[in-house]
Amino acid sequence: MTAPRQPGADPGPREGRQTDDFITSSPALPPAPGPAPPSPPPEIAASLPVQLEPGAPLPLGTRDPNPDNTPVRGMTRPVVHSGRAGAFVRLLRPRQWIKNTFVLAPLIFSGTFIYATSVERAIIATALFCIASSATYVFNDLTDRAADAAHPTKSRTRPIASGEVTPAQARMLLAVLYAIVAAAALWSVDTTAVAVAYVLLNAAYTVKLKHIPVVDIFALAGGFVLRVFCGAVAIGVPLSLWMLITTLCLALYLAAVKRRDELVATGGSARSVLRLYTVRLLDRYAEMSALSAVVFYGLFVITVRPGLAITVPLVLFGLFRYWYIAESGTASESPTDAVWTDIPLIATVLGWGALCAAVLLRHRFTGP
Repeated sequence: MTAPRQPGADPGPREGRQTDDFITSSPALPPAPGPAPPSPPPEIAASLPVQLEPGAPLPLGTRDPNPDNTPVRGMTRPVVHSGRAGAFVRLLRPRQWIKNTFVLAPLIFSGTFIYATSVERAIIATALFCIASSATYVFNDLTDRAADAAHPTKSRTRPIASGEVTPAQARMLLAVLYAIVAAAALWSVDTTAVAVAYVLLNAAYTVKLKHIPVVDIFALAGGFVLRVFCGAVAIGVPLSLWMLITTLCLALYLAAVKRRDELVATGGSARSVLRLYTVRLLDRYAEMSALSAVVFYGLFVITVRPGLAITVPLVLFGLFRYWYIAESGTASESPTDAVWTDIPLIATVLGWGALCAAVLLRHRFTGP
């Protein structure tokens, strides 16, 4: 580390130069003979920027010139990362596994949750989709690593783009995940086939479909429909058409709101397809999808399960609450982030699930 200099002094060719745009360092020549320049007062020295060798700790009492670890052109100081194990865990995105609870919907609405075998098979199918979805995230990060490295946020949060996990390591992990999904055929060929269809759909989404307007939204929604279909196949019950259509409409709503949030937050710089949308158009998509989801769920309740009428207010509140979060700008790009952090939304989802289970259990034993 070079000694601090007096403010306004010309560093000359012997010292590292620092500008507002970049920081560079060059080997310092031996100082000229003579007395050393006086050190500045402590209050001035603390405010001067500090030049560091790669990996060198900050001296006590000095200010970090890059506290947020934002990449700066020409700056050799490495970004501080979490441990290697943590990087691999983040690469799998376990927070997104909450989406796979859709696999359990047929178990609840068919009333077979009273049978241990059905519960076991539904849980295994959910775990299988967790592995399959993690594989799609690894594949996505591998494919988009160059674009993510240029992104101001993803370059620090995505393990591959930030350098915490190398592409070779990610490919090895991806091969292991694919092998686990394939090995699940030993347990259930039909359930594994649905999981493979999900993996293929998301691969097509990553490579091509996410660049096509409207198609990208339906591809995202298709992943939720496949989750529900997988749950029905796993426990051997027919998939209700009411559940299929309601799930599709709800997933289209979530996908439209996701795209809207991205457009508002980035102005179209995050994805090329966002430049082909407008906020007004995405609002219309979300409104139509939410209205359809409520209508089809209400028709299902009226014609098939009248006892579930008590859950309709919770469905409406959940849609209203999530839309409020999206409009107020407190949600991030992923719908699952709001589910993890918003207490009223969490209580609504849990309350809806508990009421559905209670009503269907009562219907199972006492009839309508």
